[in-house]
Amino acid sequence: MKLTKEQFTEDFLRQLQQRFALSVEDSSNYELYMSLGALTRAYYSAEWKSNTEVLKKDKNKQAYYFSIEFLPGKMLKSNLLSLGILETVKSGLKDLSLNLDEIAKAEPDMALGNGGLGRLASCFMDALASSNFPGNGNGIRYNYGLFKQKFVDGYQVELPDSWLKGGNVWEVRKENKAVNVGFSGQVYMVDDGLGNLKPHYENQQILRAIPYDTPMLGFENDVTNVMRLWTVEIPVTEEGNYLTVEKRRAVEDITAVLYPDDSNYEGRLLRLKQEYFFVSAGLQSIHNYFLSLGLPLSQFPNHVAIHINDTHPALCVPELMRLLLDVDGLSWEKAWDITVKTMSYTNHTIMQEALEKWPTQMVYDLLPRLCQIIQEIDRRFVAEKTPQVGPSLVHRTRILQNDHVHMANLAIIGSHSTNGVAKLHSDLLKNVVLHDFYLLYPERFNNKTNGIAIRRWSQLANEQMSQVLDETIGRSWRKNIDDLVLLKAYQDDPAVWEKLATAKRANKERLSQFIMETKGIEVSPAAIFDVQIKRLHAYKRQLMNLLHILKLYIDLKENPAKKMIPRVFIFGAKAAPSYDYAKTIIKCINEVADLINGDKSISGQIKVVFLENYNVSLAELIIPAADVSEQISLATKEASGTSNMKLMLNGAITVATLDGANVEIRDAVGSENIFIFGLDEQEVYGYYKRRDYNAKKIYDEDPIIQKVLNSFIDGTIPNIQREGREIYESLLTYNDEYFVLRDFAAYCSAQEKISQHYADRDVWQKMSLLNIANASQFSADKTVTRYAEDIWQIDPIF
Repeated sequence: MKLTKEQFTEDFLRQLQQRFALSVEDSSNYELYMSLGALTRAYYSAEWKSNTEVLKKDKNKQAYYFSIEFLPGKMLKSNLLSLGILETVKSGLKDLSLNLDEIAKAEPDMALGNGGLGRLASCFMDALASSNFPGNGNGIRYNYGLFKQKFVDGYQVELPDSWLKGGNVWEVRKENKAVNVGFSGQVYMVDDGLGNLKPHYENQQILRAIPYDTPMLGFENDVTNVMRLWTVEIPVTEEGNYLTVEKRRAVEDITAVLYPDDSNYEGRLLRLKQEYFFVSAGLQSIHNYFLSLGLPLSQFPNHVAIHINDTHPALCVPELMRLLLDVDGLSWEKAWDITVKTMSYTNHTIMQEALEKWPTQMVYDLLPRLCQIIQEIDRRFVAEKTPQVGPSLVHRTRILQNDHVHMANLAIIGSHSTNGVAKLHSDLLKNVVLHDFYLLYPERFNNKTNGIAIRRWSQLANEQMSQVLDETIGRSWRKNIDDLVLLKAYQDDPAVWEKLATAKRANKERLSQFIMETKGIEVSPAAIFDVQIKRLHAYKRQLMNLLHILKLYIDLKENPAKKMIPRVFIFGAKAAPSYDYAKTIIKCINEVADLINGDKSISGQIKVVFLENYNVSLAELIIPAADVSEQISLATKEASGTSNMKLMLNGAITVATLDGANVEIRDAVGSENIFIFGLDEQEVYGYYKRRDYNAKKIYDEDPIIQKVLNSFIDGTIPNIQREGREIYESLLTYNDEYFVLRDFAAYCSAQEKISQHYADRDVWQKMSLLNIANASQFSADKTVTRYAEDIWQIDPIF
């Protein structure tokens, strides 16, 4: 948009006066932020309205991305960037003696996700709008984010993340789009007098779903899509609403918090309620919109694409069937044809425990009509496929097995596309994890490697690097991300190396200051900043990182004269509240950090920093400062990863196993510009097939591993008597499920190579430059274009 600094300043002062009746001098950062946010919303409101009208008039096909997580982070600067007025606003605020970065700190993170799944969904929202595609998000407006992580005596403590307490300036409540969602009760089929069976409900609990729409702005293209998040309310009847406090709380819990504790029946039931609530609300909303277009129902798949992001929204399949059967009166065959053509599914894991399944009785008690439909889908699947492929394959792939509803099976059978999120992952789905389904539906399987919103992770998160890129290759890369490849022409230019190194140093100094302010730990920007930021899970092997840190520490204690390139090991991770082993690892990392950081005898050569409450904003601070990107999951366990892409874009060098998208990063940058180690896919599956992995044997034969592991139980690390024993036993008594000990020597060797390369400044800077130059291959813009063309069949708006 066209906006002068003078016009912005006038608009901003007016907004501040109208909203809070305050002058700039008397306003807090919160009041300044809310005023600036409201003004920004006013700037894009006309385009939002125009987009909505154009889509309805032209009846464009739209994609609807159903995800239980969205992790947008802060939106103020992102929206200003997309509008093309970020620098104008910065300059105008500066004239008022204000700083945009300070004002932006008042914005809460929209922390409505746990990690990669939610951040990917938000990257896709950005990319869809920026690539001119009509694509909308559908999820839950949680009153509280995942949780606010605090460390108390080294332990993770979960506190409520009340991100909505000050209001959300970006959202718009759409009361006129509210729908009812029904739970429980009894349902049976009755003749409607015309020979048709219709469901009759008794004692059903009806809840009100209210949508809150948040615009998703395209980058400098006037496209505005919508992320629609649903909140639950208790409908007021003619008799009033006299629910007890306990019953009211039970209703409000449905949209209270992401991922309630599912270690008991009540928690699992609440999780299932959440999944159906946002699926039903979203599909009713889409169904109502389609009906308003005045088109025949047979055209539904030509105007609507519904995407199931992981198994949480798999109930989209039977819920759309319910609407087509019970509301529209279609035959089963017509409804099923429409449903399969409309639905598509992304699988995000190969780990069986992450492929959701629910007790059939639980589904029946909570969703009796949906359970009937699921049973019929399963019955017809068995009847159709058994003559074609035999009972054994059908039994292994049916939806209802062992008194459980298998949600991945439901999503695959009820959709026309199933994709993985990295080439290796997709190959494993076809050949191992979902091989039986691949035999049934080979044409449905495809790969869509994940991507990231490069604009956010460069232009917003790393202004220093972005400035160097502008000076070196021009500004075209900001709009056309493929132009990052122009940087390759400067791979042997020491002047460019130096500029990038200076930008990296500035980011490291900024992070160092933050670490001192928040943790009281002094770290040197001259040290290698070695970063592992991701969800805390055993398969991601933060534990192996910790074992290596201990090895370095033991080496320094045993050889006081030894000198090494100083390292700062930086962790950011949350453990699920009920995941005790992950919380044990957090405790051990924190105690090792206290031990090492307080030991003056090693002269600060190692520092360990575990930053609390990892979220998007913290990632934007850490990633630009990283020298080393830790992507060390056991091969075959990480579906893709996206932190690997963000760190690569910001010039960090990856140390990695051949897992997930690491394989494609290696292919992009060349094996000489990444540090690959450890078991590969075939070797991992070889151990599984032979069942001959022996962690105790590795321990017995390796004195270094003995020293490191013994430190967990011999008192070397204070305050972990229980936790240290648990780690020790998990690796030796329970045979090291994720092959940490098998990969440890190779990992240490890769780390030695990192130190050697870092010592050669020219070599390191060239590697860093080439990582940046090849990052455009992992743009979310490219990924969603592949989804749009291959799966959703949606066209650009303009």
